[in-house]
Amino acid sequence: GCKYLRGEGVAMDMAEAAKWFRLAAERGDVDSQHSLGKMYERGLGVPLGKAEAVKWYRLAAEQGHPASQCDLGRMHDDGEGVARDKAEAIRLYRLAAEQGFAAAQNNLGCKYLRGEGVAMDMAEAAKWFRLAAEQGVVDSQHSLGDLYERGLGVPLDKAEAVKWYRLAAKQGHVGAQKQLVHRFGHSGGLSMGEAGIESILLQKTNSI
Repeated sequence: GCKYLRGEGVAMDMAEAAKWFRLAAERGDVDSQHSLGKMYERGLGVPLGKAEAVKWYRLAAEQGHPASQCDLGRMHDDGEGVARDKAEAIRLYRLAAEQGFAAAQNNLGCKYLRGEGVAMDMAEAAKWFRLAAEQGVVDSQHSLGDLYERGLGVPLDKAEAVKWYRLAAKQGHVGAQKQLVHRFGHSGGLSMGEAGIESILLQKTNSI
């Protein structure tokens, strides 16, 4: 299935990939169950089917597959293929996040930041954003920088804010690039030389 999905050694063929993923998924292979769920969610090689995607994500999630737990949580979060259920979404995000799955950590951070389905808790938001940010999740890096800049859930620390904004900016996060230039370009957060570099970076991004 993976070879047909990626076109490695064979012509790329989504229907053929789905066929082989299904055979393995029906035998309980969690990676194949997740891959088949993705194909149904996106309509690749199979008819678009959100409820069918939920079915396969759930089978893998129940076996502890973190990516499937996160995807199933997202489906509950958005009400796609299943009834919208924020509490269930958070439960699933947490299961995946506690296994170190970065996307789920970011999603859980967002829930605590906004108070969606949980009591608003900036310290808890910062905790989950940090775990995801340390794995390179750009939105978490930006969010953590914002929390440090405003002293929400963490001590107010402009230098730490700049650190996380810069990491996000280097990955192309436009919001982080703008914050570096407009908020720190002429402060102690960045030297004038660094501010110039960030300004050039922002101009290049805006011209794309």
